[in-house]
Amino acid sequence: MYQSFFKRLLDVCFGVIGLPFFILSLLIFGPIIALSDRGPVFYNANRIGKDGKLFKMYKFRTMCVNAPDIRNADGSTYNGADDPRVTPIGRFMRATSIDEWPQVLNILNGTMSLIGPRPDPPDDMEVYTEEQKGKLRVRPGLTGYNQAYYRNSVGQDEKFEHDLYYANNISFGLDVRIFFKTIATVLFRQNVYNDASAPDEAELRKLGR
Repeated sequence: MYQSFFKRLLDVCFGVIGLPFFILSLLIFGPIIALSDRGPVFYNANRIGKDGKLFKMYKFRTMCVNAPDIRNADGSTYNGADDPRVTPIGRFMRATSIDEWPQVLNILNGTMSLIGPRPDPPDDMEVYTEEQKGKLRVRPGLTGYNQAYYRNSVGQDEKFEHDLYYANNISFGLDVRIFFKTIATVLFRQNVYNDASAPDEAELRKLGR
């Protein structure tokens, strides 16, 4: 009953409450993002949603326009403190998770939930094991088990396993724990970056903008 009805009801309530905060953040950070390099305010990316359906996920843009794709050795997206692609205001928004606030719109339109596995890019469908695809039974979330407890400190395979654990154990109690743990993780800026198996400095300088 919780997963099929009350979870969505709580998502809608959160989306309605969070909408003014998104609008305020847009008014404050939108002009700064646009003026930093005269690029778009939003980064809208295709992501894998519930049941494997693709959807458009909204974020504030934190990278320079036309930034190249940089991956870690395990195939996960590179996210380091020295990432040359990230703008100065983008570093602040990432550290505080303000860049994720536009996903309130995804929660309201039903493509995302407040709590759930973080949505992956489409090419990750090719690396999921059959068991890991079980994470797609639930809507992806603004935050989730992995995001709250590990954020960006673990590799791709471990993240997939955490996502699967959540999908197999979803409950109101678990969502409450994840919600409050996420607040602590963001406030104390824990595990913001993932430097494991990162490209070397020469490659970063070559690919950076």
